[in-house]
Order: sequence, then C-alpha cells, then structure tokens
Amino acid sequence: MTEDIEFSIVVPCYNEADGIAAFWARLQDVMATTGSRWEAIFVNDGSGDETLTRLNALSTEAAHIRIVDFSRNFGKEAAITAGLDNVRGKACIVIDADLQHPPETILLMIKLWRDGAEVVLGKRKTRDTDSALRKWFSSRFYDLAARLFEVPIPKDVGDFRLMDRKVVEALKQVRENQRFMKGLFAWVGFRTQVVEFEVAEREFGTSSFNLWRLMNFAVDGITSFTTAPLRLWFYVGSTISLCALLYGLYIVVTAIAFGNSVAGYPSLAALLSFIGGVQLIGIGVLGEYIGRIYKEAKYRPIYIVRDIIDK
Repeated sequence: MTEDIEFSIVVPCYNEADGIAAFWARLQDVMATTGSRWEAIFVNDGSGDETLTRLNALSTEAAHIRIVDFSRNFGKEAAITAGLDNVRGKACIVIDADLQHPPETILLMIKLWRDGAEVVLGKRKTRDTDSALRKWFSSRFYDLAARLFEVPIPKDVGDFRLMDRKVVEALKQVRENQRFMKGLFAWVGFRTQVVEFEVAEREFGTSSFNLWRLMNFAVDGITSFTTAPLRLWFYVGSTISLCALLYGLYIVVTAIAFGNSVAGYPSLAALLSFIGGVQLIGIGVLGEYIGRIYKEAKYRPIYIVRDIIDK
C-alpha cells in the first residue's frame, strides 16, 4: 500500500549509466537499516547513454523502483520537480546518483526528521573537490545572495536534503517555469536542521556543470529572487545623469568665462561611449527580466514525461 511508504528517494539522472549500479548498491544497504518501507524515484533527464537501460534492469530486480522518463533533457531543476511530483512517502530525500552525496548521511537526516525537523539540509564541509575558480565563484554568489535575495540561501547547501511531506506539498504549489530550486527550497520555509558531509570525488562520468552553465545558473537565481539589479541601474542612471548635469554646467561656465574652443572632442567621445555602454548594460538587465516574464507567460509545462515505469 502506498500509504505505508515512509521514505521516497528522488534521484535525478543525466548520463549516469556507469555509476547507477554502485549507487543503488550503497543506497539499498543504507535504507535496509531503517526498517521502513521506501521507494526510489529515478528521473531520467533525457540521458544520451545507457542510463534508462540500466534503470530498467534494476527495476526488474526491485519492486520499489519507479522511473520517470523525460521526452528530452529538461535540466536538473525540472528533474527534481518531477521527482517531487511523484513522491508517495511521508518524507522525501533528494540525492544525486554520482555518489558525491554519501547515502550514509541519509540515516542522520532521518533521525533529525523523526526528532521533529521538517527539513534537513546536507551541507558540504569543504569545497576541496572544486577548482579554485569554482570555489571563488561559489563564494561570491553566496555573498551576493545573502545581501540581495528576498530569502536567505544557506551557504554550501545543494539539493541533497530530506523534506517532510508537507514541505513537498508546499513546493508542488509553486509552478513557475524558470526554476531555481535552491531558492524555492528556502522560500517555502519550515523548521530546518543541518547535517554536514564530506563531498567524495566523482567516481563515474563527468559533471555537466561547467563554469558557463554555473554562471547562467547564478543569473537564474538572481533574477528569480531579487529585483535589486533593476533598482541598481536606477541609481546608476541617476548618478550618471547628475554627473552629466554638473559637466554641462562646467562647460557653460567655462564657455562664458573663457570663450568657446574646439578642444575636448576626445573626452566628449569617451563620455558618450561610456554612457552608451551603461545604457546597453541597463537594457540587458531589463531584457533579462522581460525574457523571464515572456517565458512564464507562455505557461509551458516544466517537463514532459515520455513514460513512467512502475513495476
């Protein structure tokens, strides 16, 4: 009976064929010690390798595996959303399949949940597995988020977490198309505890998150949870206008006192180029927000499911 399921494990998968078997073996060992009925929901996010084939093979061996197969790649945020939409347990754990999130940490999460926590966050102890550039970029993003976002985003906390069913139901009400799950997780609130874990080296495959994608991810977060960039450009524009007014007064006074001269064209050209560049940046920021409005207004589904395999 589905009402007897206590834990739902949501696992977004994209080209994870090589590591699925190792992940599943460790997850089973951990969950067997809980003494509870559980299910695993694997979301195949349009993988181009043998991920779906390997998942189908696992599902023939274990009755508590469900597979949500996307029609194409919709991204990790959509995959997590699809997993949450299909959970049946009293609590849900979101975890990556690459074993950088140690399944053994789930036991401590469950203990805190049973003690009353509604959300248990997995926080990485260090960023030793990241490059120096990625460490710097992540640190600057969290610093910026702490100052600008409408809700605080916990530092060094990713998608690895346990959520009570009431938290999942709250998240299911949020159907915006441009999704920044870290922000949405924080936005719904609820009583929260934190557990720390060591991030393991990735044993199988390579991460699909390069620096370019991480920068776009950061832009999504900023434009999803703050209008500060728009407000910033109001102040920038006001400051430049004031400077231009003062400069204009200076020119008038100089012309009256000393007469008009033809000198100053290089500085004038530089000033016009600077102002033009600032205007283009401001238009770009405004365009980013308008683009988000455009995408939301079309009200396309967050994801499309080709098949749900539930054996």
